[in-house]
Amino acid sequence: MGFSKEQLLARLKELQVPFSQYEHPVVLTVDAQAQYVGHLGGGLSKNLFLKDKKSRLYIVSALAGTKVDLKVLSQRLGLGKGGLRMAPEEALGEVLQVPLGCVTPFALVNESARDVSLLLDQGFKSQKHCFFHPLSNDMSISLNACDLDKFLKSIGRNPSYVDLETNPTVGKDQPPDLAALVPSGSIVLPDQPQKQSSSQVPKDANHVSVDNGANTVSAKVVKPSSGGKNTKGTPAKNVNSSGSFADAGQFVEEILQKTSQLLLSEVKDENIKLHGEQLGTVLSDKLQKNLNAEFKSLAMIFKNTAYTEGFHAGTHYRPPLM
Repeated sequence: MGFSKEQLLARLKELQVPFSQYEHPVVLTVDAQAQYVGHLGGGLSKNLFLKDKKSRLYIVSALAGTKVDLKVLSQRLGLGKGGLRMAPEEALGEVLQVPLGCVTPFALVNESARDVSLLLDQGFKSQKHCFFHPLSNDMSISLNACDLDKFLKSIGRNPSYVDLETNPTVGKDQPPDLAALVPSGSIVLPDQPQKQSSSQVPKDANHVSVDNGANTVSAKVVKPSSGGKNTKGTPAKNVNSSGSFADAGQFVEEILQKTSQLLLSEVKDENIKLHGEQLGTVLSDKLQKNLNAEFKSLAMIFKNTAYTEGFHAGTHYRPPLM
């Protein structure tokens, strides 16, 4: 079992690492986090959890306003233009041992993450302090780069700060400048190609690359069934043809619509006569059996959409001028 938030904070205190902590509701985006701590100055962070073709894992921790081009970064690591992609969601629990939305450099405290490479934005050094989630996204803690280094060194990590926005030429006479940061060990995980993503959000609406401002994962969006008909035989209204939900209201509307369709299709004279007073129980069982998979798919779409919104928020966010 990985470190908890409380254990991490206790470790920082033992190391005499000064930090400030701010409790807030669970946040999934940089913009949402900024509502609670953005007015305090300092830099907010976004964290990318990446995988290369040899299953080597990386955390790229950057200021929210830093532009990170994965194709350029991949070349600088000596992996070729398409060598990096978003790590599979399974690696969050198996390797970093943190839930969605909680990837930060602090996840390296877990022994299972010993082979994960860490690249830090050199922009952190220009900030009075920076904000990170302490393994849980219902809190943010602030500390400066020197104190972050102190923590990392305590777990055997030598911090590597990189200019993530530079694009140096890589060629025969100009070797990759970040090749030394490629981890030597790979981590065996089930290959999940359908849950991988390139450095850009793909045009295919069935796949999304997600970054919540504190974490990056990738997942495949499962489209909801859209072939149902209402009791009049006309095609049912397709509430969400794009395979994503922009808000909770749309998500709830889709659930209610599917429930109503199935309910109305079963309330027929022959069923009333057949089941009598037991019709309610029969309908309840049928709703649970037939809609379980549908609602799981819808919930996954809603979750993925929320994290996609976080990806865009993290990409376009610029911290306020001090």
